[in-house]
Amino acid sequence: MFVFETQLKKLKHEVLKHVAVLAKEDRLTKEELEKVPYDIIQGDKPQYRCCVYKERAIVNERVKLAAGYLPDGLQSEELVDIRPEEQIIYVIEAACDRCPINKYTVTEACRGCIAHKCMEVCPAKAVTKVMGKAYINQELCKECGMCKKVCPYNAISEVLRPCKVSCPTGALDVNTEDRRAMIKESDCINCGSCMAACPFGAISDKSLIVSVASRLSRGRKMYAVVAPAIAGQFGNKVTMGQVKEAFKQLGFKDMVEAACGADVVTVHESKEFVHRMENGDKYMTNSCCPGFLSFIEKKFPSEVDRISTTVSPMVATARYIKKNDPEAKVVFVGPCTAKKSEALRTSIRDAVDYVLTFEEIAALMDAFNIDPENCNESVVEDASTYGRGFAAGGGLTAAIENYVKESGTSVDFKPVKVSGGMEIKRTMTMAKVGKLEGNFIEGMMCEGGCIGGPATVLPILKSKGLLNKFNNLSTKKTVLSNEKIEDFHEINLERL
Repeated sequence: MFVFETQLKKLKHEVLKHVAVLAKEDRLTKEELEKVPYDIIQGDKPQYRCCVYKERAIVNERVKLAAGYLPDGLQSEELVDIRPEEQIIYVIEAACDRCPINKYTVTEACRGCIAHKCMEVCPAKAVTKVMGKAYINQELCKECGMCKKVCPYNAISEVLRPCKVSCPTGALDVNTEDRRAMIKESDCINCGSCMAACPFGAISDKSLIVSVASRLSRGRKMYAVVAPAIAGQFGNKVTMGQVKEAFKQLGFKDMVEAACGADVVTVHESKEFVHRMENGDKYMTNSCCPGFLSFIEKKFPSEVDRISTTVSPMVATARYIKKNDPEAKVVFVGPCTAKKSEALRTSIRDAVDYVLTFEEIAALMDAFNIDPENCNESVVEDASTYGRGFAAGGGLTAAIENYVKESGTSVDFKPVKVSGGMEIKRTMTMAKVGKLEGNFIEGMMCEGGCIGGPATVLPILKSKGLLNKFNNLSTKKTVLSNEKIEDFHEINLERL
């Protein structure tokens, strides 16, 4: 039914599926949850860890996160929905390998030179000469990196934990006592980069799959708003029409493209950009990526006023649905863990009720015995090509560029397109000191844009081609239909 890139993704799918089945059948009790690790890890032979007991202990922690609990080591005895003050990303302590690696190590390239700059520059006196070559005493090393900087042969290697390297804000730290990974919540933007980077699957996101599964099983009126990055997530044989039908069979009243909201956001944000430039602003940033928005708030607070005040396509589409059906509950489905945080922001709390990732929706479909590949076709032609282009890096820029050009404004649009933590940090630093070579920043926290999100089913190398294929096969509309635009007119598109 579903093909997984790695065994970790398959394991996460199985956990989410088992929990969703319990919620669907109204059997979500502590006793039933405790059985899940034994259903998934059977027999006496371990597959990944030292023993099956540790494997089951790790699965048990995954089950808690999937069911809405917090993992061990954190206070929680009740099953609760995510609250605004809560963290989304957690370290599963039992799964952390504690990466017993040395950050700086002398390699065979060392020539044992007479200058020995590495020894002279080390503030901790951790570098000595052994057998004619440099040697780093790891017990003394403070990991400052000075030895690496001065070595003329580049003979000192630097190795970092994958989770720590991937974190754009420095929120991923290491416990000095037991080397366990830990998250500083005050710096975390819940982007999920560490979750995607950890090869042991020791970091995971808290899920709302229980709430959605139980409501669907009871026949509650719910709409799914899907991110454009969903194209291709269920394989190259599954069309978007089949995906929409699968959502309907799952129990959703309808599936609406977030790309519809993206089209309206394009118009609103473009007008805001023109207004800002005419009033002397140096630059403006997008606001559709919650990870990027939170990054600016936490690491560049002086630049917060430069963020667009326009809501994201997710919020715009959700408000559109609730305008037409006030009793509706809206579930956003996308590749992003940070969207779970965005939905909880006080200023937009009225829009989205639940957020599920592509991993979670795939597990939900499996729990309800629905295979998109076997579904009939439904019509999917609401959004424009530009709206769907938001899924990839540069898509937002292309949409605004098209609108500014067609509107005939005299304001120059000079975009700077960046994705990934390193590029974003560099660009925002230049913007802060007034050296930005442009007047609009499109920042996407995930490499390559939303299709490179941490909770996708397919990797970006496969999904990008399938997204392009969907856009090429679908209607070539470059703007939203007039009827749809009229429908969006009464919706509040202000984020603040």
